[in-house]
Amino acid sequence: MMLRRGFILFLPRLVGLLVVACCSMSIVYMLACTPKGDNQQLALPRVHSPTAKEGYEAILQEREEQHRNYIISLKKQIAQLKAELQGRTEQLKNMQNQYPDSLDIRLDHSKPEKAQANLLAFLRSQVDKAEVHSGVKLSTEYAAVPFESFTLQKVYQLETGLTRHPEEKPVRKDKRDELIEVIELAVGSLNKPDGVSKAKPHVYTASDFVEGIYRTEKNKGTLYELTFKGDAKHQFKKIVLFRPFGPVMKVKNENVNMADTLINVIVPLAKRASKFRQFMQNFREMGIQQDGRIHLTVVYFGKEQMNEVKSILENTSKSANFKNFTFIQLNEEFSRGKGLDVGARFWKGNNVVLFFCDVDIYFTAEFLNSCRLNTQPGKKVFYPVLFSQYNPSIIYGHRDSIPSLEQQLIIKKETGFWRDFGFGMTCQYRSDFINIGGFDLDIKGWGGEDVHLYRKYLHSNLMVIRTPVRGLFHLWHEKQCLDELTPEQYKMCMQSKAMNEASHGQLGMLIFKQEIETHLHRQKLSSKKA
Repeated sequence: MMLRRGFILFLPRLVGLLVVACCSMSIVYMLACTPKGDNQQLALPRVHSPTAKEGYEAILQEREEQHRNYIISLKKQIAQLKAELQGRTEQLKNMQNQYPDSLDIRLDHSKPEKAQANLLAFLRSQVDKAEVHSGVKLSTEYAAVPFESFTLQKVYQLETGLTRHPEEKPVRKDKRDELIEVIELAVGSLNKPDGVSKAKPHVYTASDFVEGIYRTEKNKGTLYELTFKGDAKHQFKKIVLFRPFGPVMKVKNENVNMADTLINVIVPLAKRASKFRQFMQNFREMGIQQDGRIHLTVVYFGKEQMNEVKSILENTSKSANFKNFTFIQLNEEFSRGKGLDVGARFWKGNNVVLFFCDVDIYFTAEFLNSCRLNTQPGKKVFYPVLFSQYNPSIIYGHRDSIPSLEQQLIIKKETGFWRDFGFGMTCQYRSDFINIGGFDLDIKGWGGEDVHLYRKYLHSNLMVIRTPVRGLFHLWHEKQCLDELTPEQYKMCMQSKAMNEASHGQLGMLIFKQEIETHLHRQKLSSKKA
């Protein structure tokens, strides 16, 4: 009983102690969790102070203010991070515009809107990079990309190509269609209402076009500046257009094995045994020794010097252990087209690459690979532009001796020119040559047959690869234009003869040779008197 009564009396005290302990723990927790100020920690008011209630309210207000400031600080930091992220994004975008990786511009068909936006952004960046709004610093006067000018009828060009005319009608369909499209687009743009002027607008037509200039920066696009007649005299309308080039896209990635691809070199010939001996030296070194996948077909016209030519061929065969050759003799007047046609049709093996050649041609083993790589049956034929050598006697006339043939074969404007008007040296598969109909056998003598075949290929669905090559040379020889040629053939022959001799500068030195010698003689006399 005594114990129970004592326990009952002690219980209220125990409860009081527990309450005091809980309050103490709460106060300690609040002190620990209360944020500190910048320089001091908040102090609790005394419990027995008459302002205890006001003190706690002040503490709560202070704490609320500190939390509010803390939130504001976090918001500022978040805003700064967002601004920095946006700045970095802009820098990255500018770098991508300056150095775009075209492989990263994907045309994702699952997201056409995004693909279109990416492509549009790239095309706009092309305008910014080209010389449209401002110029760029150039290192030399040769670094400037020149403009070419055009009207409705003519194009005035620096790079004259095959025609060699400084002004001409745009013969090539792609160039003609391009300029027509540009003029039509400019006229349509000029006739769009501007929404500002209330006067009756002038309706522009192509006849108002005065002139235009254009130039192409190879990796950016083509800039067009077009001038039209204005509303009054001495007034003009100028419109600038730009056709940006798109990103480079991978079309094909394939392995090409040419280990078993044979080339049949067909050479039509009449007389010229000494030239044939020189040709066989080149053929032995480049064709037999270095390449080894080659056949030679010689189509010989007449009998004069025939035995000498056959002897040269047989000696090469024995010394080089070379059996892949064919000799065909025709008792008729020489016709290059007939000789090549006969040689191509004589082949009875599998489909083979035909290289139509002449005895005054020098080729390298690298060219033979180019011949293989740029032909494909039913797809492609190869028309290389060879480098034609000038007359060595004129080029090296000031020297004691003319260098060896290998030393002469240097591609420089003083030593020769790209024979871009010639279409005689060509590579194609025999199946394509037969299917196209071969040469026109009605053409006799020199010239014309190669152009006729070239046009056949152009009118077909085959791709014609036309490019200058560094491993194919036309060796200089004196050209004779026979009286039996037609007027058109004779004119072509004389033009070719004139161009074969020397460059304009070298020919000019020959023309003014007497004047130069007279000048030198006068100077010599003046120096003696002095």
